[in-house]
Amino acid sequence: MLFGHIGDTMGRNTSLILTLLIIGLGTCLIGLLPTYDRIGARAPVLLVVLRVTQDIGLGGEYAGASLITIEHAPPAERSFWGSLPQAAPGGLLLAAAMFGLVSMLPQDALLAWGWRVPFLASALMLLAGLFVRMRVAETPEFNRTKKQPPEEAPGLELLRTHRRNVVLATGARLVEAVSGNTIKSFGLAYVTLQLKLPNEVALTALTMTAAVGVLVTPFYGFLGDRFGQQWVYLVGSGLVAALAFPFFWLLDARTAVATWIRFVLAYNLGPTLLLSAQPSLFTRMFDAGVRYTGMSVAYQVSAIAGGFTPLLSLWLLRWSGTPWMVAALLVDAAAISFGCVAATATATPGRRVLAR
Repeated sequence: MLFGHIGDTMGRNTSLILTLLIIGLGTCLIGLLPTYDRIGARAPVLLVVLRVTQDIGLGGEYAGASLITIEHAPPAERSFWGSLPQAAPGGLLLAAAMFGLVSMLPQDALLAWGWRVPFLASALMLLAGLFVRMRVAETPEFNRTKKQPPEEAPGLELLRTHRRNVVLATGARLVEAVSGNTIKSFGLAYVTLQLKLPNEVALTALTMTAAVGVLVTPFYGFLGDRFGQQWVYLVGSGLVAALAFPFFWLLDARTAVATWIRFVLAYNLGPTLLLSAQPSLFTRMFDAGVRYTGMSVAYQVSAIAGGFTPLLSLWLLRWSGTPWMVAALLVDAAAISFGCVAATATATPGRRVLAR
């Protein structure tokens, strides 16, 4: 809501610069935190404060990064260009590479100071990001909205004129949030704790999944332009449901190769596919004057539900003794999102929402 208001009233790029500063400074300061041995309980308290600070900035990143790209893109190529900022696996690969480098240090050095290096090195990403973002022009669609400013705050206008689409977008994103957290978080725990496979197998699976995700994301964006974002999203929701039970069947083979294949297929035919088509689909669901707020609210509200997925999945596993209830949870989330996306073709907040 905070950065949605800024993005819809002051500009997409203004909001993005602020979010980058907040996330970047919060990350760097984690690398400078005194340890518990030096300042006692204040150390974990400060860590939580900085993590919350990072997440405040993160709340405005999704819509801002999507809109600054989509609203500059030609109408026939918006899905492709809108998919590029969603190549989040690239960040995962960078993090894994940095962790691999500091892990080469002796254990004493890693615990004493080596763990700080990735956080402090993020200052380079902060500077590079500021250099780029401060040179990006504001989007034409936002400039047009400034000529006719809304009569009320974007959040209030959103609730007054776009209530149905907020609900539909939140429900549409649910399958991506639930399946992504199930595969990445619960899936890794299931492989290492339940199936007793080595940690290296799970981490390799995650790295391979991220590498493939970076490659296929723009291809999925191209498919959105070719066939329509709505159809691509419906296919992605269907694939999450279709692969839910086979995901755990193949993992039960308890081999490294089966684990790698399953993670790569399940994540990149599910969450990666959905995330690639998502921004351009959601962009069409909100008028430009409330678009930043609408997309941010839909994304983050569904993120709350998705964030509880690993905990709920663990409870279901302990209650039933098998992963099939977790698979059923994926199917239920896919069904909800499938219905919400199918309904977007008839949702009319201010303008008719179309698949293409």
